[in-house]
Amino acid sequence: MNQKIVFFLFVLISANAFSQSQENLIWSKDGQSYYTLQKGDIVIQTPGSASTTQWLNGKLLIPDGAKNPIEIQKFTLSVNQELVLIQSNSKKVWRYETMGDFYLLNTNTKRLLQIGKGLPASSLQFAKLSPDNQWVAYVSGHNIYAEHWASGKRVQLTSDGSKYLINGTFDWAYEEEFFCRDGFRWSPDSKHIAYWQVNANGVKNYLMINNTDSAYPFAVPVEYPIAGEKPSKVKIGVVDLISKKTKWIESPDDALLGSYIPRMEWVPNSKQIIYQHLNRKQNTSKLLLADIVTAKSTSIYTEQENTWIDIMPSWDQSYANGGWDWLEDGKQFLWANESDGWRHFYIQSIDGSKPICITPGNYDVMKTARVDIKNNQLFYYASPSNATQQYLYVKQWDTNKEAQLLSPMGQAGTHDYTISPNGTVAKHAFSNINIKPVQEWVSLPTHQPIGTPNVKNALAAVKKNENAPVFFKVTTADGVEMDAWMVKPQKFDSTKKYPIVFYVYTEPWGQTAKDEYGSGYNFLYNGSMAEDGYIYVSMDNRGTPVPKGKAWRKSVYQKIGEVNIRDQAMGAKEIFKLPYVDTSRVAVWGWSGGGSATLNLMFQYPEIYKTGISIAGVGSQLTYDNIYQERYMGLPQEDKSVFIKGSPITHAKNLKGNLLYIHGTGDDNVHYQNAELLINELIKNGKQFSLMSYPNRSHTISEGAGTTEHLSRLFTNYLRQNCPPGAK
Repeated sequence: MNQKIVFFLFVLISANAFSQSQENLIWSKDGQSYYTLQKGDIVIQTPGSASTTQWLNGKLLIPDGAKNPIEIQKFTLSVNQELVLIQSNSKKVWRYETMGDFYLLNTNTKRLLQIGKGLPASSLQFAKLSPDNQWVAYVSGHNIYAEHWASGKRVQLTSDGSKYLINGTFDWAYEEEFFCRDGFRWSPDSKHIAYWQVNANGVKNYLMINNTDSAYPFAVPVEYPIAGEKPSKVKIGVVDLISKKTKWIESPDDALLGSYIPRMEWVPNSKQIIYQHLNRKQNTSKLLLADIVTAKSTSIYTEQENTWIDIMPSWDQSYANGGWDWLEDGKQFLWANESDGWRHFYIQSIDGSKPICITPGNYDVMKTARVDIKNNQLFYYASPSNATQQYLYVKQWDTNKEAQLLSPMGQAGTHDYTISPNGTVAKHAFSNINIKPVQEWVSLPTHQPIGTPNVKNALAAVKKNENAPVFFKVTTADGVEMDAWMVKPQKFDSTKKYPIVFYVYTEPWGQTAKDEYGSGYNFLYNGSMAEDGYIYVSMDNRGTPVPKGKAWRKSVYQKIGEVNIRDQAMGAKEIFKLPYVDTSRVAVWGWSGGGSATLNLMFQYPEIYKTGISIAGVGSQLTYDNIYQERYMGLPQEDKSVFIKGSPITHAKNLKGNLLYIHGTGDDNVHYQNAELLINELIKNGKQFSLMSYPNRSHTISEGAGTTEHLSRLFTNYLRQNCPPGAK
């Protein structure tokens, strides 16, 4: 559900300096250097060195019959690093540019081949080399192909693919909520391909109306299963590369409710696949082994919760495109669960024996940095004493020694690393709420900088700024302690009173109180809130995905719209005890889940919040997709009342303050239907409000000339008019 927090645009830009800075960084076989893109070329660079060696001149990549070279947008290398698979002419599918043209370069012969030649332009997805480097497999037109690159022989492995019978990739809901995009896997011996088939024929269409792109309006259908609807039926097939025949794996399912298969990979022996099966309510997870000859499945591990189970890609994006951490024996693997109340990694055996925890303690593993199978090391992120920060640890899992903290504690903030295969060198990225992202190379485990100590220098250069954002804790009357940040006005005078603006998300997909650059900054505000005289605050309530344990994160089960909203309101009341807060000028805003929270806060606590700006909010939880909403709220057919109780439209009759509601009519995530349901309720109850609809804009409201600027001015003018800035 990465798009649930798409409104963190500025924060995400800075965060991507960490998580995406090393996209297309591929380590050399010896781990001493790496390949990366630079000005259209692929170059080799040594950690800590500014100099580069050109390895592949992009200007020479001219296909047969063409005049101009292709543009390298992404690339991968074969295991022997002699073959380069290049993606070019990329096109977006829902969220990401997963479609494009692919070319294969043999660095020995210098021959450049187009993969999938003759198929529609920019129609290939997830092209990848077989482990033996002889084949390239890919998806085109919802079917799977394999191409023997040396001979040019192309084999079509599926032929029944369509918009609603999807082979090798996924429908909207699986991509949005389970991060499933690449839907096929090569067997280790390169003889078979295992793949998902999604049957979306039973899923109803949401119809978005396009009123602007032709003389006559037309409907844009999106297969979208809302809460209460049965999900697409998914099964796994294993196709033989020679016979082209698929054998379908026998997997459990619920004929009435349906179920999910969010993860699948090959066992190293090439004879079995392993996959994760979730029931419809997502509170029972099974790991199953399937024999590719008999197609029979055997359960080796079951996890059950009273609330829900988070799949790994939901909290660790390094698994979003697949991956399974097998130990060297090929019979054990690393797996995470929350069985002791905290998220930890375990060694799990395929024989079904009891898993062994390798990261014990009263803290959460936040995500992985690297799994070094050869040396039995797990590099991971955690922050046991401060839920707003992130640090690197390493655990030697074949010893009883405690995990070792590698990030310097003197560098308080958020750390991210790209670690070499041998675990001795890493690209270190750092920021905190006051320091822009900075990078350096370091040696591990000593963490000594290689070359210029950029992080140390950045910390030393920070000047004391009385107007810098500060972190603090809020304890409510209910005894709930929340992390928060505050940005005070410039030229702050504690004897005067200032308006306060709360930024909210509040749901299980967004942490706002993070000690990283961008926190404390309102990207929509046209100008400086601090200069204009606003106090700006954000708090993380119960249910947000902060590393405070399972009980914290899952306390909102069947109570979204209640627990999270009360925590925010009670937190605001505590902040109001500060003598410089003007309680007559209180505003709140948010996007997506934060838009929903804004509505609920305005409606449920009208005595607190005087002005609200809600963007792309869910008005009724019964309109949102089943995977997300049912995960946190249960099934409507079992208890519809919790969905109704937590929905803003239920409480719209209580509006007293100033409300601006903003939505894109082309939103395929939170559909515009939510806006009209809300509008109807407000009209029915005689409530005056302001509305801005952006024609054909999606959930990001970013398409079209002038859109971002218009939205910024709208936001700023409404806030200034209804919650005037400045001291009194």
